[in-house]
Amino acid sequence: MQGRSVMVTGGGSGIGAGVAAELAAAGATVTIVGRNAERLDRVADTLGDGVRAHSADVTDEDQIADAVAAAVDHGGRLDGVVACAGGNETIGPIAQLDTAAWRRTVELNLTGTMLTIKHAAPRLVDAGGGSFVGISSIAASNTHRWFGAYGPSKLGMEMLLKGAADELGASRVRVNGIRPGLTRTDLVELITAGGPLLEDYRESTPLPRVGEVEDIAALAAFLLSDASSWITGQIINVDGGQSLRRGPDFTSMLEPAFGADGLRGVVPE
Repeated sequence: MQGRSVMVTGGGSGIGAGVAAELAAAGATVTIVGRNAERLDRVADTLGDGVRAHSADVTDEDQIADAVAAAVDHGGRLDGVVACAGGNETIGPIAQLDTAAWRRTVELNLTGTMLTIKHAAPRLVDAGGGSFVGISSIAASNTHRWFGAYGPSKLGMEMLLKGAADELGASRVRVNGIRPGLTRTDLVELITAGGPLLEDYRESTPLPRVGEVEDIAALAAFLLSDASSWITGQIINVDGGQSLRRGPDFTSMLEPAFGADGLRGVVPE
């Protein structure tokens, strides 16, 4: 990655920060993007002079356009993008979902990725080609009951990535996605700390350990490098094989809040 310029959205924590660390260690110039400026600055300071922080909300088109421009300014060009900004505000039974939270989740995971591709793709073309990597989720391929908008929006994101790969291949721009399984980050600490839900994850995973951000970052770096120069339009699972079996059972965590009837679609009067 020596001499490459890469932008990482969602770079202030979790998988995004791990990807940025991997790329910086490999010699890339990295621009990390996210909504929390203080968190971004802490990560950038930790990773060294080759990493610059730029605060932006990927759902705001003007802000993501400015972020892409900042990445080009920092690296002199743009060779790669990792779209890691995402999340979920809709944990709970579908019959009780908050519609506004559904829309915000779709905006973040799907529209935010579209806007990132929209504004980054021309800069990748200007550089003579490049690589765009979207971070999806195993929730896009395996049902995750009570995850609301998360799985549908990530599955939509995957089709967006495939369409972009088909369109941009003529300009030597490759577009791929990564589907992480349960990966150790602050966001899922409640699960990875232990208990029946973690045991359920292990039972449904052939390689029964929690993923680490380094597992995801290693594949992202490969997909950004010339070693993957004939790979595009692919969605690759990094999940210990969980996609071979089933999604997790969140009953133990959610039944106390919603009740057994609520989890099967009964709405209180």
